[in-house]
Amino acid sequence: MLKSKFLLACSGGLDSTVLVDLCSKSKLDFAIAHCNFNLRGEASNGDEEFVRKLSSLSGKKFYTTNFNTIGYVEKNKVSVQVGARELRYDWFSKIMQENDIKTLVTAHHVDDSVETFLINLSRGTGIDGLSGIPEKTDTISRPLLRFSRSQVLAYAEAQNLQWREDASNADTKYLRNKIRHEIVPLLKDLNPSFLKNFTKTQDYLSDSAVIIEKHIAELKFSLFQEKDGVIRIPISELLELKPVSAYLHALFKEYGFTEWNDAENLLLAMSGKEIHSKTHRLVKDRDFLLLTEIKKEIDVAYQIKEDQIQVSEPVPLKIESVKHLSSLNTNTLYVDKKALKYPLTIRKWEKGDYFYPLGMQGRKKLSKFFKDEKIDVVSKERQWLLCSAGEVVWVIGRRADERFKVTESTSEILKFTLN
Repeated sequence: MLKSKFLLACSGGLDSTVLVDLCSKSKLDFAIAHCNFNLRGEASNGDEEFVRKLSSLSGKKFYTTNFNTIGYVEKNKVSVQVGARELRYDWFSKIMQENDIKTLVTAHHVDDSVETFLINLSRGTGIDGLSGIPEKTDTISRPLLRFSRSQVLAYAEAQNLQWREDASNADTKYLRNKIRHEIVPLLKDLNPSFLKNFTKTQDYLSDSAVIIEKHIAELKFSLFQEKDGVIRIPISELLELKPVSAYLHALFKEYGFTEWNDAENLLLAMSGKEIHSKTHRLVKDRDFLLLTEIKKEIDVAYQIKEDQIQVSEPVPLKIESVKHLSSLNTNTLYVDKKALKYPLTIRKWEKGDYFYPLGMQGRKKLSKFFKDEKIDVVSKERQWLLCSAGEVVWVIGRRADERFKVTESTSEILKFTLN
């Protein structure tokens, strides 16, 4: 039951007009939103005017907008259907945020869910795609989803309702229309109880999806170890999951990955191999997969002046003069101030960099140091160095350089603390 105010999406067609009528007669609190996609010339303007009058007769606040749908489609290289969907849901979301409305109500019915099921089935999909259109999500409610198109039509005719017909809905060049007008009628002819049985199947699939989702959530809690924005997943435990490809799909689909053969091959690949989705990357690093969000980072050098006592970026450092050494750990650096040449710089490590590890004789390439310390690929990429006149003073948070250490002859000690 819709108790609080909601936004009702109305195209002016049969389904949404019926929903407006039902909600009005139920004395529910709602506003009406209509999108003019400018795809059908004057017919589109006629739809907008129809919904405007319908809103007025219902005594409801009316929101409308005009989209340059073709321009959006060409710019984003998507189909008209996908573009229109993205445009309208973004706009609905904006209205809801601006007016503190929590729920969007749409007029989808069971025939729409059948069509979505068949479209997803034809394209190849997992259980989520076969579960059809959900009746309710956190922000969307579909109160007609248990009713068929014929039931909606019967109600409209019994109530003498008027609505707008979209001629493009009859054009079978669109996949959904072809399914609606040619395939679904055949299924109904083969079995008069098709829609009823379909709804039962959808319920079974949705229940199964809930069980799977719970199991996967428990697996993620067990396997995914997150630290500093990097999720580490032990490969040995992934390989024990059978069938592994199905588990990989369930574990990583929310991060945008779709090439499951590549993901499975990554488990046995050499360290350093990686695959990408639009938003994330998955890297093989020895015995782990590393999952990180893809962020565009600009590698720049940050300067530290001689009188500076605090650094906020790219890493938080506190700088102070002290009389003696204490708190010896990897997050603290003590140096002989006279050995430094200002300004100091903080920069990312680069191939060919080397330093003289504290307590060791001779120099060592940072690449070798990282390998010996078993530092993973992502952590290496994120490693910052504190440098003086081009020489590494500190592999920040890991190891100091021998050349700048405090000795008996040191007259001024400078302490750097990584906060």
